[in-house]
Amino acid sequence: MEVYKTEIEGCFIIEPKVFEDKRGYFFESYNQEKFEVLTGAKPFFVQDNESFSSKGVLRGLHFQKGEHAQAKLVRVLDGEVLDVAVDIRPESKTFGQVVSTLLSSNNKKQMFIPRGCAHGFVTLSDTAKFSYKCDNFYNAASEGGIIYNDPTFNIDWILASEDLIISEKDKFLPVFKEAVPH
Repeated sequence: MEVYKTEIEGCFIIEPKVFEDKRGYFFESYNQEKFEVLTGAKPFFVQDNESFSSKGVLRGLHFQKGEHAQAKLVRVLDGEVLDVAVDIRPESKTFGQVVSTLLSSNNKKQMFIPRGCAHGFVTLSDTAKFSYKCDNFYNAASEGGIIYNDPTFNIDWILASEDLIISEKDKFLPVFKEAVPH
């Protein structure tokens, strides 16, 4: 497993070592011991989530506030997405920084997103199956979000805006300055 630091403190891209032959492939998708040594992070994952989306579906930018904040280890089981994290921790030296990376069933990369970051993704393939490991339970009352097209970040979602499929709820999320105290 190779681990790469990103522009966000505590956020990592993880690339597994894949063993392939004529039968298929095998890789270790998670190993707590190796993860802790390579990242310094010590999450205790308590909930796994999975979503299925068609091309153009944009989910995000979402986060959990306060004691219900979640660190996530995300990967794509089938298809390809552009995955995005935004540091919303006012005390962080990387506050307001954005990281985006392509995650796919082909590259098998993962992204570890620490607590205190907003997260979102857009499906680039015809469909995508997305997996999340979370270190805290979901709490509806602690849910927060930032509008996907916030001009503060100018995120390039790769697809044209008219090709994005966004939930009614996500269309009306606040901008960064309103969603996160500075």
